[in-house]
Amino acid sequence: MHLRHSDHDHDHGPKEVPVKFILEDPHPLTGTDQTEWDVKAAVGEHLLEVAVEAGINIEHACGAVCACSTCHIYVESGMDDLSEATEEEEDRVEEAPGIQINSRLSCQCEIERKPGQPIVVRVPGWNRNAVKEVPH
Repeated sequence: MHLRHSDHDHDHGPKEVPVKFILEDPHPLTGTDQTEWDVKAAVGEHLLEVAVEAGINIEHACGAVCACSTCHIYVESGMDDLSEATEEEEDRVEEAPGIQINSRLSCQCEIERKPGQPIVVRVPGWNRNAVKEVPH
């Protein structure tokens, strides 16, 4: 399933929130060797949405409905600028390999406010989209 900005039924603000994605294994996700991606996001967007729009193909097998743990990421800074994890998300995160205290599902991390510093997200090396989907 391909996630597009229009898949979400809420408004987004201007793209003024700095987000840094650090990719442990970038080539399977982007087709490049670039490990750090500095992008702009909007308040109201989810981190998965931001990544996909930037060309970072984080796996999201369930279509971003919190029914799996394939979009597992580590939030290295900016956790306070994101929505809090729900009990449902915490249950899914427990199914992910390599969980840490800063583990989240990128499909559930909604940006709630513009931070003073960039939100920093690490995508683990084992997170791969083995089958590349082409946007329609």
